[in-house]
Amino acid sequence: MKKSIFSIFILFIASLLYFSCSKDKEVEDTVKTDDNGTCNLNSINSSSNVQGYNILDKLPGIWNGPVTSPTPLGSFTEWIVDFRPISASQISAKNELDSVNDIFMSFFIVKHDCKYKVAFRNGGGFAGNVRNSYMLIDSIFENSSESFYRFSDPVSGGNRVYTNVKFKQDSIIMTTYTNQYNNLNEPVIHMKWTANLRDTTSAQNVITLFNYPQKKLTRDFTPTFDNLSEAVFYSSAADPYPEQSQPFLGISDINITVSNPSTVNAAKKILIIITTQPLFNGINFIPANLDYRSRYVFVNAQNSTTFNFNYMHPGDYYVNAIYDNNGDLNFSSGDYMNSNFDIPLTLADKGNSNANVNINFQIP
Repeated sequence: MKKSIFSIFILFIASLLYFSCSKDKEVEDTVKTDDNGTCNLNSINSSSNVQGYNILDKLPGIWNGPVTSPTPLGSFTEWIVDFRPISASQISAKNELDSVNDIFMSFFIVKHDCKYKVAFRNGGGFAGNVRNSYMLIDSIFENSSESFYRFSDPVSGGNRVYTNVKFKQDSIIMTTYTNQYNNLNEPVIHMKWTANLRDTTSAQNVITLFNYPQKKLTRDFTPTFDNLSEAVFYSSAADPYPEQSQPFLGISDINITVSNPSTVNAAKKILIIITTQPLFNGINFIPANLDYRSRYVFVNAQNSTTFNFNYMHPGDYYVNAIYDNNGDLNFSSGDYMNSNFDIPLTLADKGNSNANVNINFQIP
């Protein structure tokens, strides 16, 4: 794990993702209205046309890859996202830097402009401030070897921000264009994330549970964005689909105690790692199982602290923590960690689970 993980959320929380593709085409569909302009769209079912529906089948899994960016924050070697279904027609992932910096991404089926389509919700907390953006599919290209989906603000369109997602084999490319909160006349490239699919097994149980994906309506956005200048919301109260309303998620509290080293340096960091497979076989570290990282966070080093992983996917996990003694934000000789490796954690839907981790062992 690299230093990049510590910095990437600051970049990503101010960004929405984009990838330019020369083969994209505009979404075409007939709006079903009567002579008075009333929407006559029937109830959604398995035969309904849902624009962008196939992206839901491509997202599940743990993805890991670098970010490149022309911004002053620069480029980063890895960012890890664990996408799993949270209903038959919705998939999400959450990551956090600390207690005030996090991001929650979600794709789900909505009704808007008398059409069924996939929406992309992206946002979270940045330095204690909330910002959540909604974009709807407006361009699709699919063939046997690759697929491309573009999402844009349903009010201000691509002039404000748009997100493009490209899949090719077991890779995903997401890049963002933004006009930097309306400070530019037109959007400019902000960042690109290029990731590979590292694991699909962690999502399989919930895929089976929901028979995911299905054509079911998650939200009716017909009037949601009326009289707005953009589909961006800066408070939970104004958010049309806030995180606390999202289904099939839970909370995990990780309690950290540092007993070795005896003196804790507050300038250092503790890395908490939650994986879906164990990182150790007995006392032997399994580097390949870093592909199963689901959630992780850096917290300030203290003798004892608790971190709350909110809106977390239900399932079985393993918890490890590192006191980063040398400051490289990685497993390294001379760092300290829990001698009771791979502390088990099981989280139920709407549950609240706890794991107690004692950092007491210096890595040789």
